[in-house]
Amino acid sequence: MTGFDWPALMHAGLRGLGLRPHEFWALTPAELRLMLGQGGGPPMARAQLDALIRAYPDTQGETSDG
Repeated sequence: MTGFDWPALMHAGLRGLGLRPHEFWALTPAELRLMLGQGGGPPMARAQLDALIRAYPDTQGETSDG
């Protein structure tokens, strides 16, 4: 047993949020909880954002569609 109520989660995602099956199954549990309004934790601090910017800098010529 996984501890997840899959029928309820699938109903909430597919019927409540209108997700397609592939969209539902691509979500992490944290993403689904956030979409269902079950919180997401405190906002990111500036220091955390700066660390992410340093770790994943934008580069010239990159496109978002890969």
